Amino acid sequence: MTASTNPTERQEMGGTEKGAQIPRAQRGPRRKPAKVRGIFERPKGSDLWWVRYTAADGREHREKAGTRGMALLLLAKRRSQRLAGVKLPETLRGAPATFAEIAAAGLEWSKQHKSSWAGDVGRLRQACGVLGARPAAEITPQELERGLRKLAEDHGWKPATFNRVKNVVSMCYRLAVANGAVNVNPARLVRQMRSDNVRLRFLSPEEETRLRAVIAAECPQHMPELDLALNTGMRAGEQFGLTWPDVDFELGLIRLGQTKNGRERYIRLNAPATAALRQLRRTSAGAGPVFINAVTPGRYHGKPRATARNWFERAVKRAGLEGVVWHSLRHTFCSRLAMAGVDIATVGQLAGHRTLQTTMRYAHLSPEHQQEAVERLARFAAVPTGTRTGTGDSGESGESAQVLAVQ
Repeated sequence: MTASTNPTERQEMGGTEKGAQIPRAQRGPRRKPAKVRGIFERPKGSDLWWVRYTAADGREHREKAGTRGMALLLLAKRRSQRLAGVKLPETLRGAPATFAEIAAAGLEWSKQHKSSWAGDVGRLRQACGVLGARPAAEITPQELERGLRKLAEDHGWKPATFNRVKNVVSMCYRLAVANGAVNVNPARLVRQMRSDNVRLRFLSPEEETRLRAVIAAECPQHMPELDLALNTGMRAGEQFGLTWPDVDFELGLIRLGQTKNGRERYIRLNAPATAALRQLRRTSAGAGPVFINAVTPGRYHGKPRATARNWFERAVKRAGLEGVVWHSLRHTFCSRLAMAGVDIATVGQLAGHRTLQTTMRYAHLSPEHQQEAVERLARFAAVPTGTRTGTGDSGESGESAQVLAVQ
C-alpha cells in the first residue's frame, strides 16, 4: 500500500508533516519554566522579574529587569561583570537607603494598618536618633542591639519597652526587605529582653479612697472617667475612643468595634458605669466623642480628648500612690472580679482577653473561691483505709486497705 503524499490527508489521519506547527489549542497545557537561581518574580503573577547577584565589591544587589527573558540576560551580564572585576557605576548602585528612610516607610504602613500606630511614632523617633543617618543595609545585629540598649539605659526603659521598640524596628526592616531596599533584617537576631509581667499593680480600697478625695477636691469633672474605667475595665484607647453611637443605654451595653485584639466586643454596664455615662452625656451632645475638653477654656476647648494623663498622673502624685498608672485601673477591675469569686473564664470574657493565659495572672487573687473549691472535696464521704504507719499488724482482722469512696 502506497503512503499518501498529501500533507492534508496525513493530517486528517492523525499524522503531522515534518516541520508543520500544531495549533496552540491542541498542544496541551504550557509547561512551567524551570526555576533559575538569581531571578525572581515580584509581585507573584505580575510577570515583573528581578535579578539578585553579588557584584565585584562583594555586596549583594537586587535590580529590576522586566520580563523573565530580560532578567536572564541581565543576570548573565552582571555575573560576567563580576568575573571581570567590573564595578557597578554609581548611577546604577544609587544611594543606599538610610535607617531613617525605611523607618519613615514603616511608619506610613503602621498608620494604615495598626490602630496603635501613635505609639510607633515615638519609638521610631528615638531609634532614628541613634541610627537614622546610617545606611540601613550596613547596620549589623550587634550594632542594632548596642544602639537599642543604649537608648534603654538613657531613657530608663523597662524590658517590655525595649521589646516594643525592637519589634517596630523589625517591622520596618521586613517591609524594606519586601521592597528591595535591604536584603536582610538584622533585628531578627536581636534578643528579646526578659519581661516579668507577673506583678500586677491594682488599687486597694484605701488607695481608691485617697485618689477619689484628691479628684473630688481638684478636678471633680473627671470623676466619671475614673468610675467608668474601674467598672468596665476598658483599655485607655478603647475608653477614650468611644463615641455616643457606641453606647446603648437601653440594653446597658457598650460596643467596641476597634480593640487591641482586632475583634469586636461588648461591655456590660453596671449601675456606677451607667451613672458615669449619663453624667458625661450632659456635657457632650450629639453623636460625637464621649470625652471632650468641655471644662478647661482655651485652645483645646470642645475638642476630643484621647488620654487622661494630664490630670490623672497629677492626682496620683497628690494622693501619694506609687506605681499607679491608668492601666492599673484595668488591673483593678480584673483583680476585684477574681477576689469576688468570679470564675477566671468569665473574668477573661469581661476583660476581652484573647487567651486564658493572660487572665490566669489574676487567679491567685481569689483565695476564698479556691478555698471553697477544695472544701467541696471534704464534703465527699470517705471510708477509713484501716492502715497504720510503721511495722506490725495491718489493722482489724480480715480487712484490707480501702480507697476513698466517693458518693
